[in-house]
Amino acid sequence: MNRTRPIIVIAIAAAAVVIAGSIAIGVTTMSRSDATTPLPTNAVKMTLPGLAAASGAPELTSIRLLHPRPGEVRQAAGPFDDRLALDGLAFDGTTVRGSLRVTSDVSAVLDLEVIAGFYDAGGAFLGIERFVYHAVHDGPTDPVTGTPVESIPFQATVPAEFAGRTASASVGVPVLVNE
Repeated sequence: MNRTRPIIVIAIAAAAVVIAGSIAIGVTTMSRSDATTPLPTNAVKMTLPGLAAASGAPELTSIRLLHPRPGEVRQAAGPFDDRLALDGLAFDGTTVRGSLRVTSDVSAVLDLEVIAGFYDAGGAFLGIERFVYHAVHDGPTDPVTGTPVESIPFQATVPAEFAGRTASASVGVPVLVNE
């Protein structure tokens, strides 16, 4: 029985050394800062042959192809025409107004850009102005149903350099981001 006592003492001492070593390694590892770990210097870069990166504000080439009659407001073809309706389009000679209504779903509009084209009395293109909308929060909701209100009023004023020469307008939507 006397022989078992030293074996138990040795086993307990060995276990204590292993536990103390594990704690020391854990404390050392936890106290290291990630700031000392170097960050990777190479980011993943991807190229798609034949696809050029955007180099400016979005455009609608269809705006330059229209020739509206004096007093007329026309919708220029855009990439989101199947997802929206432009309602109440009007032009008073200085400002084009209307509202955009999303027809594809009931999610909130996060970003929107409307381009207004302006034309002289002969229907010749003069230039553009932009209306940009960025949602600050989830957007307005219907007080009864709680669904997002998807009608966003917009307006664009004739640029000063075309004042007095503008007879008609067009509008189109190159940017529409919704949930």
